Amino acid sequence: MKAPIRVAVTGAAGNIGYALLFRIASGSCFGDDQPVILQLLEIPPGMDALKGVVMELQDAAFPLVHGIEMSDDANVAFAAADAAFLVGSRPRSKDMDRADLIKVNGPIFTGQGKALNDNAKPTVKVLVVGNPCNTNALIACHSAPDIPNAQFHAMTRLDENRGKAQIANKLGVTAGSVKNLAIWGNHSNTMFPDFYHASVDGKGVIDQVGEAWGQGDFMQTVSTRGKAIILARGASSAASAASAAVDHMRSWWHGTADGEHTSMALWSNGEYGVPEGLIFSFPCTVKDGVASVVEGIAHNDYAASKIEATAAELIAERDAVADLLN
Repeated sequence: MKAPIRVAVTGAAGNIGYALLFRIASGSCFGDDQPVILQLLEIPPGMDALKGVVMELQDAAFPLVHGIEMSDDANVAFAAADAAFLVGSRPRSKDMDRADLIKVNGPIFTGQGKALNDNAKPTVKVLVVGNPCNTNALIACHSAPDIPNAQFHAMTRLDENRGKAQIANKLGVTAGSVKNLAIWGNHSNTMFPDFYHASVDGKGVIDQVGEAWGQGDFMQTVSTRGKAIILARGASSAASAASAAVDHMRSWWHGTADGEHTSMALWSNGEYGVPEGLIFSFPCTVKDGVASVVEGIAHNDYAASKIEATAAELIAERDAVADLLN
């Protein structure tokens, strides 16, 4: 059996963390032959709830779990971590706008970035789930100068999965039949799910659904899906967000299939005219643990305008936390 890897999860007693931990422990993420040591971080008021989560993990008797550690200290939780899921963040209250949320969460990810820098393995893969995840990832990345920028990702796989589900429902196929639906930009309602380059059973989606549906119902549904779930169940997405986090890390850890790409928000190096230094979602392939932006995708005027708009939003978010990026 392989040596255990250390997997850190923040906000581990929250709804997403709770759903995520059982997937990691089962082997769904890193493989059914990869033992894990779970290193769980919570704020002090959440430690009692975390104890209950750990009791459940113990009672599930997962063979791959070779240890569980709890802490309210990020330096302890990130010690020698091979992978980290940064799930915990301050949720938006009803009187907060997005700019307020960014400013409130900024210091959290400054501290976590520094703790990762000082304690995790230099090769750690960091996936930021807590929203606004793109800019939170940017803050953490800037706070970890010894960890390469490429090792900080934000999660847009949930948007990709939502888009695949809508296309599958429209065409009467399974979601697994939908390939290469890439999310461009921010994990917000400005993101662009590129239905123009997606396919189903080898045929272009656009040829099967039509541009009017893609620009209309599809875009509207995917961009507002999170709000719709809150209205329907009285709480935000948790299980689907956790599932998407597993999907993202599994692709990053094991690689993408030949001829397929997936959505990953990572450090921009100027690809497709996106300003350098944003955490921006691109279509990516992964080989040997390294994510690479797919080259040579041509965009029509509609798609280009959407990508420009989501980049502008990320620039504004970056400007709002400029004091944390020094």
